[in-house]
Amino acid sequence: MSIFRHYVLAAGGTGGHMLPAHAVAQELMARGHRVALVTDERGTRIPGIFEDVQTHVLPAGRMSGGPSGWWKGLKAIREGRAMARRLYETFEPSAVVGFGGYPALPALLGAFAERIPTVIHEQNAVLGRVNRLVAGKVNAIATAYPEVRRLAGRHAGKVHLVGNPVRESVLALREEPFPVFSDESVLRLLVTGGSLGASILSDVVPAGLALLPVSLRRRLQVTQQCRPEDIERVRAIYAEMEIPADLATYIDDMPTKLGWSHLVIARAGASTIAELTCAGRPAILVPLPIATDDHQTFNARELARTGGARLIPQPKFTPAELAKQMQKLAMEPGALQNAAARARAAGFPDAVRDMADLIESFSPAPQTIDTVRVETPAMPGLAGAGA
Repeated sequence: MSIFRHYVLAAGGTGGHMLPAHAVAQELMARGHRVALVTDERGTRIPGIFEDVQTHVLPAGRMSGGPSGWWKGLKAIREGRAMARRLYETFEPSAVVGFGGYPALPALLGAFAERIPTVIHEQNAVLGRVNRLVAGKVNAIATAYPEVRRLAGRHAGKVHLVGNPVRESVLALREEPFPVFSDESVLRLLVTGGSLGASILSDVVPAGLALLPVSLRRRLQVTQQCRPEDIERVRAIYAEMEIPADLATYIDDMPTKLGWSHLVIARAGASTIAELTCAGRPAILVPLPIATDDHQTFNARELARTGGARLIPQPKFTPAELAKQMQKLAMEPGALQNAAARARAAGFPDAVRDMADLIESFSPAPQTIDTVRVETPAMPGLAGAGA
């Protein structure tokens, strides 16, 4: 008799929330369980993930914009909570798992009302706002860092350090050696600004590469993500400098490009950090200064402390500073290889497995295929896309 459970994963619609949720969903399904996703419209538009998972879009308001904004936000949260409870009546989840972001809040509130076990995962070095709101009521808090700011000490008894789950295709890079690099080698550079790109990278990176010694500049090969409004300008600059460059507004095959690279220049989002440390790739990190609670700076600081990355705050991210840091890494013997090893040592390769184990541990008695409804009928008022 086949034993399995149902789980609902709830995540805000950015890559930082959705990618670890997707990795955990794949693991749970590989164990024979059934998974449904709760997210927002943005989450449904991220390509290549959750394509085989039943997906539901729930209202989720932000509590901002003064009294009128608070009222609208509260109304949306209440509507989302009611929809989540209707979903749970038919899907009967053994646990609801929140990965942060406002769309996770109604799903978790609905789980509290139905007395369904709950787990949250925090990808960053600072506890996010939604996770702070629900931390006191959930059964477990999974973290990606040994120390997480704004996580109250009274919750220490239910904190579990698991790391940040990454896709299997990224985890597989851990078994591959760092690309051969010597004084004669091509230096393969990957530049990415996260899911939306970053104009600061388009402005500074080409200018910084222009300041490198000719002997190093002629060895460069660049893959760079650019915003649509920047891409042609950046392409022209690289062509003028005769630097081979592959530019795109979205990098579909990120695991392949990450495995190919000797050095990464990037923002310091949670998924970026997790992928760098799992793959073992050195980086120059430029945290987004307006990120909530400045969490990207704390993410980058943790990796920089290990020696796996160089941290440059955005106000100090100039062409001259970038060129200086690149020369230290590329022209000092063994520097890139040493940073790669330190980045790899900071990774949590078992994060997906450990997170799935934690979720299963807070589930009630397992269900069997003879006693559970497998199909979930469409529910009035609940937008969903079944796999």
